[in-house]
Amino acid sequence: MPELRTTTLVDAPLRTVAAALLDARLLARAVRGLGVRILGGPVLFVGAELAGSVGPVNGRLVVTRADTTGVSAELVGGPLPRFTLVTDLLHTGGGTMVVDSVEWSSPGGPFGRLADVLVGRGLALKVLQARAAAVSQRSVELRSARVVVGAAIIRNGLLLAQQRSYPADAAGKWELPGGRVEPDETDHAAVVRECSEELNVTVEPGDQVGPDVPLRSDLLLRVFAAHLTDGEPEAVEHHALRWLTAADLDTLDWLPADRVLLPALHPLLP
Repeated sequence: MPELRTTTLVDAPLRTVAAALLDARLLARAVRGLGVRILGGPVLFVGAELAGSVGPVNGRLVVTRADTTGVSAELVGGPLPRFTLVTDLLHTGGGTMVVDSVEWSSPGGPFGRLADVLVGRGLALKVLQARAAAVSQRSVELRSARVVVGAAIIRNGLLLAQQRSYPADAAGKWELPGGRVEPDETDHAAVVRECSEELNVTVEPGDQVGPDVPLRSDLLLRVFAAHLTDGEPEAVEHHALRWLTAADLDTLDWLPADRVLLPALHPLLP
């Protein structure tokens, strides 16, 4: 089975590099001009699909991993028996090591030879190199990005979610409570303030849950576990509130950025 691999050392913390990898638009920009087409949503999450093509070869890449360890995607419904794109992240003393690899199996006959020509004659290597350069650049940008905090509030084995009422493109979708960190405010202080404003409760924030998630070029989402210390949550600014079981998590229509965090939220619930 053919395989190509590249490594890049990025001068940024692991969580920042992980956030850069989750930007689906990054991959599309990286491969622009190389004869590769990638279409997808704003962020990568487990189960997300990316439509793409390499020359005359078309298929769908389905994301199978998207967290602080890296990103993986597999070809589904395409002409190759197997095609995987894997990015692993490793913390080092000098920054974050990004290890990109692509593996594929080609069918027999003329098409198999065509696939090996398209993939094996450097195009896949060019894609990996372009993506690595884009990740490095995006990571530098995200080091100075503003932060939106979210709160994963757990009570009696249930997670609190709230349903948006506005704007129109987000109305009806679900998210975790939270909002922007104000200047000179710590992330934890912002969690406490936002929960007070949105839910009329007092919470105590704890450890970060999951990766940083890119929202815009200069904005990212950072979620912290939290527990209630005073008050009963109210839907002050949202359409509705709901306490979720682990089985409920995958049934809601989440905002894309919050959907990224579902694999990290599952272990918090029994």
